[in-house]
Amino acid sequence: MDKYIDIKENIEEIRKTTDGKATLLLATKCVDADRINYAISCGITHIGENKVNELLEKYEKIDRDKVELHFIGHLQRNKVKYIVDKVDMIQSVDSIRLAEEIEKECAKKNITMPILAEINVGYEESKSGIAPEETEDFLLSLSKYPHLKVKGLMAIPPASDDKNIIIENFKKMSQIYLDIKNKMLDNIDMDILSIGMSDDYKEAVMNGSTMVRIGSRVFGRRNYNV
Repeated sequence: MDKYIDIKENIEEIRKTTDGKATLLLATKCVDADRINYAISCGITHIGENKVNELLEKYEKIDRDKVELHFIGHLQRNKVKYIVDKVDMIQSVDSIRLAEEIEKECAKKNITMPILAEINVGYEESKSGIAPEETEDFLLSLSKYPHLKVKGLMAIPPASDDKNIIIENFKKMSQIYLDIKNKMLDNIDMDILSIGMSDDYKEAVMNGSTMVRIGSRVFGRRNYNV
């Protein structure tokens, strides 16, 4: 069987179930460039990488002129310089120190970086991100950097077997997003609410997500230990 057939079918199924209400971003961690390019040929316009080294290894092999490349993983400050001229958005800005580093590197190259603020909606110690109640102050701080452009929020809610818990966290993120959007703060756009992944994207879209990050639902389970 052609190894690409399932990819196309899976993309089509997700598009049907989301009904065009959210942008489909494919999370391409541990996915080879050939399969990524096949997904792009199926009409995918957004992909996201989690690791700087993997992004750099694939960069020249991907059909970049046909797709937006986002960084969606935890970004170490000492690796910012390697990607600021290669990605179209950094979704995981989780501290002022990281924002300062992105600002510095973007200023060197005279570019403006679209960013999302990462919110730790579940207050998990194992995850990065800003506490929900600190969102507005954090965004106001980010808005002061001339080479950054806030475009919205992202979050990875706590994993749970209870769909009600997942939905409550999505609703919480959606409310934060809408509250900020309605305030129309200077230099802050609320165009993107990036929540929802392979196991919960339907619930995310039903509760206000404008972008879902899908990996295994399209590419199958991957070996992250390789």
